[in-house]
Amino acid sequence: MSVSPESQPAEAVLVSAHFHRVRRAKVRLRGGAPPPPREVARRPAHVARMLALAHHVESVIGRGLVASAAEVAGQLCFTRARVTHLLDLLLLAPDIQEEVLFLEAVEGEEPLSERGLRAIAHAGTWEEQREQWREVKASF
Repeated sequence: MSVSPESQPAEAVLVSAHFHRVRRAKVRLRGGAPPPPREVARRPAHVARMLALAHHVESVIGRGLVASAAEVAGQLCFTRARVTHLLDLLLLAPDIQEEVLFLEAVEGEEPLSERGLRAIAHAGTWEEQREQWREVKASF
């Protein structure tokens, strides 16, 4: 009994190619060397942006442009509790605030959470905050 060529398993072939996708376009194969590595994506950390927002909210309230944090919450579509969380970041020691404002998220990895930063802000005195900040800063 003979086996027909159609019934024999096909030989597996490994294809190596680089894919490049352009928005709203089809995927195209490109020959040649792989593209150069992308630059590391850096942006201000989330906690830095929230601290900057807290300073802005405090400034707006202080200049009398809005009556209260509750009014700010309504304008930003935040809850009053969320605005309170933001304003709690202003309890941090000034030197810690400065360091936080210069934090960066690298490739989407945040250096620390806002909740963790608020815990430092509620630590008590600025010296206690600085001690906790040194411990947290050593982890990133």
